[in-house]
Amino acid sequence: MSGTHIENAIETLNGQIGQPSQPTDWFEITQERVNTFADATLDQQWIHVDPERAKEGPFGAPIAHGQLTLSIMSFLPGGAGVGLPALDGMKLGINYGWNKVRFMNPVQVGAKIRTVGKLLSVEEKAGMLEVINEMTVEIEGADKPACVAQSVLRIVF
Repeated sequence: MSGTHIENAIETLNGQIGQPSQPTDWFEITQERVNTFADATLDQQWIHVDPERAKEGPFGAPIAHGQLTLSIMSFLPGGAGVGLPALDGMKLGINYGWNKVRFMNPVQVGAKIRTVGKLLSVEEKAGMLEVINEMTVEIEGADKPACVAQSVLRIVF
């Protein structure tokens, strides 16, 4: 049964390769979220957690950790998989990794971000579907994105 689901999913997704998804909702990066992430990851660098000192630093304000941006980009509100439709028979998606990650613009605390996905490839691997999706994190009002990364997702049917 899962073979049919995989074949149907490949057919559905192949028609969407190269097309951008609808963007997620805008999401504000707060100092509290940055501090919580710093506590969880033990990364207490002052450019993230010391707002007064960060004002005098290279970015003029505290900034989110790049890894925070990467960690939440797929889960921002309104994203629903950022470009992937509901697939018949899908049991779950597994984060299989990242092919390429670039942090091009720091996200200052108080900024709003959103994600747009673009499906790059779909392939059956090990009885699952491997989907590579280019994810771009935009910063409201900025010309340059915060991050562009290729997400590798394995879908289990």
